Amino acid sequence: MRTWPAPGGGRWVEVDPARITRWVEGFAARHGGPTTTAQPYGLLLTAPDGATAELHTPPGAPPGTDVTGFAAAATVPRRIGLLLARKGGVAVGVADGDKLVVSKVDTRYVQGRTAAGGWSQQRFARRRDNQAKAVLDEAAELAVRLLLPEASTLTALVTGGDRRGIDTILADRRLAALAALRADRLLDVPEPRHPVLLAAIPAARAVHVLVTDPE
Repeated sequence: MRTWPAPGGGRWVEVDPARITRWVEGFAARHGGPTTTAQPYGLLLTAPDGATAELHTPPGAPPGTDVTGFAAAATVPRRIGLLLARKGGVAVGVADGDKLVVSKVDTRYVQGRTAAGGWSQQRFARRRDNQAKAVLDEAAELAVRLLLPEASTLTALVTGGDRRGIDTILADRRLAALAALRADRLLDVPEPRHPVLLAAIPAARAVHVLVTDPE
């Protein structure tokens, strides 16, 4: 179970869907039995001591009106698309439940930054920009070939890596059907490799909970 600080206070907790009921039970044991309110993002739990927990529905899962319904919907196997891009790497895939059924990873060399100045630095920067553009162009082609034919079967498209790069890829008009499926969740991933793509599946399926402790 991964946790990280939330901007503005509180902390995010990443919970496996199969463990969300147990997590809520633990929250109730620590803070008292909470009231449950349906929200556009999922459920809001408000404990008697003032602690709150926002349960955010996993990408592609329908929201529930109570914890039982939320947990049931979160654990149903879903077919989701994955699009990861960072630095010189791109990975696309389709996960059916927790299984990767379609995948392709591609890497290209993109030069790092240089301390040189003048015309040399400008030429270096142009070369680096052209290399980065080639990576994104190839990513769009991979998405067209592998993800676009699957669009009608997907419940969501989960992206990861560099947001600007992902935005550039999905701006390709051919990928409009995929862009429409894009989930708000952006996975924090290193330069994509096959193990990174595999690790993205549980991260994409997880329940994200925003916990705020009582003052």
